[in-house]
Parts: sequence; structure tokens; C-alpha cells
Amino acid sequence: MHSRLKKYQIINQKTQLMYAIVDIAGQQFKVNKAGKVYVHRLAAKEGDKVEFNNVLLLDDGKDVTVGKPKVEGALVFAEVVEHMKGDKVLVFHKKRRKSYQKMNGHRQYFTRLNILSIMKDGVSLTGENAASVKVEKPVEVVKATKVAKHAAKAEETDEVKKPAAKKAPAKPAAKKTTAEAKKPVAKKPAAKKTKKDE
Repeated sequence: MHSRLKKYQIINQKTQLMYAIVDIAGQQFKVNKAGKVYVHRLAAKEGDKVEFNNVLLLDDGKDVTVGKPKVEGALVFAEVVEHMKGDKVLVFHKKRRKSYQKMNGHRQYFTRLNILSIMKDGVSLTGENAASVKVEKPVEVVKATKVAKHAAKAEETDEVKKPAAKKAPAKPAAKKTTAEAKKPVAKKPAAKKTKKDE
């Protein structure tokens, strides 16, 4: 066996965490303690604790327990961190040679879960519960230039505005006199005929 592969296997065995495969809202997820999982929107409120008892597989690093169809007495204890929307997915339809095309966007609703512990028969297999996660929403910072503009506008409304000076009307273009208009255009004299042309 290759030496690099041996090293990888040894490191992987040391760092391998206990995990479970759990069915949440019709989808299967691999979860471990203090892991975050994005699932389809759940009815629970932010900060609520939820339990999922449809555990399909348990692995504690030594033994693997496969459910038939689920592991009896096992459950995953999680906390709802936040409800959110996923990235926009563009949906494009086109029928060639029919002058038909349509673009739509869609953002899926998700719930972010923080896995607190994995339990079996009422005993936590992962030790104490993981710490709760709080999401801090970013605060909008107003730029100083915007504040200055708003202050300037307020001062303008308080002051009396002076009326703008009127511009002098533009002079119309001078009309041509009838004599200039009727003046015939000078014609060029006809070319003289030579003997060759005759």
C-alpha cells in the first residue's frame, strides 16, 4: 500500500466523528454534532429545538448500526437557527424557430439547523449538547455623504429661493430678399466642339 494513502487513513481514523444518516422532510442528510444542515423550510420558529427520530444509520467510529428501515430508539436533537432563501435559480424556456423564450427566477426557502446531539435510548452518544448558534443580522450603515446631502436639501427648503434671471429671446434669422431669392444660378459655358468630335 502506498505510504501517502496509509497516512491519510490513519489521520482519517483519528479525526473521524460520530455521525448519523437522518431523514428530514423526505431527504437524507449526514449529520454530526455541532454541524450545520440546510433543509427545506420547517414549520418551527427560529430558536426552537426539534427532534428527528427517523434515523437510518448510526456510526460511532467503531460500530455501524444500519436501520431496518430505521434505528430503533435513536434520534437527532437539533436547533432551528434561521429561516432563509437559497441562491436564485434561473429557469429558461425556449422553443426554437417559434420566436418563444421565457426567463424565470426562483429562490427556494430553507431552514438552517444546528445539530446539538445524537441520542440513542435516551442517552446522548455525542456527550453534552453543542452550543447554540445565534445569527447576527448585518446593520445598515448610512454613509456620511448621504447624511450631508439630506442636510443640504433641508437647508434649501428653509431658505427663500431667488427667481432665476430671464434670458433674452433669441433673434430670428434674417430673411432673404425677393431679389436674392429670384437670382438665377450662373450656368457653365458649354464645351467647345473640336474637329475630332465632328
